[in-house]
Amino acid sequence: MEITVVELLVPAAPSPLAQGALLILRLFMGVCFIRHGWPKLRNLQTWAQGLNTPAWLCFLSAGSMWAGGIALLLGLLTPLAALAILVSMAYAMVLEIRSGFPFIAPDPYLIPEGDYAGPMGVGEPPSWEKAAMYVVMCLVLIFCGGGLLSLDNLLIADLLRVALGV
Repeated sequence: MEITVVELLVPAAPSPLAQGALLILRLFMGVCFIRHGWPKLRNLQTWAQGLNTPAWLCFLSAGSMWAGGIALLLGLLTPLAALAILVSMAYAMVLEIRSGFPFIAPDPYLIPEGDYAGPMGVGEPPSWEKAAMYVVMCLVLIFCGGGLLSLDNLLIADLLRVALGV
């Protein structure tokens, strides 16, 4: 089975219900990553020092989150936007695993009083669960596309077909 460039960049969702679910996922992730990326871009040096990572790499990560989030909201080149975010979240997973964080942290309500206080007080103990969930969500958008009301489906697919003579 041969896959075309159009099918890679604008995958077809299997049903209208699935396309609606992809729309919800795409919009949710778009808002989340605009909100994750923008503060990191505005405080790049602080974030880079906190991660002990070169500022240029942090800029690429934060930029991919912010710009990828905007692209997801629009449904513009959804698989590429999701791939850019996936790379950042996979890197976050690696950093969290290397720091010895568990996959799923203990529930804060099950931790005895005074046993956990994070950098900003009592809160959720660290884990790599959230980064892993975002990786999985990105994989869904990479292979299934943006769903209903995406620029991919409304515009890009036709432009690619014309440009590639498909």
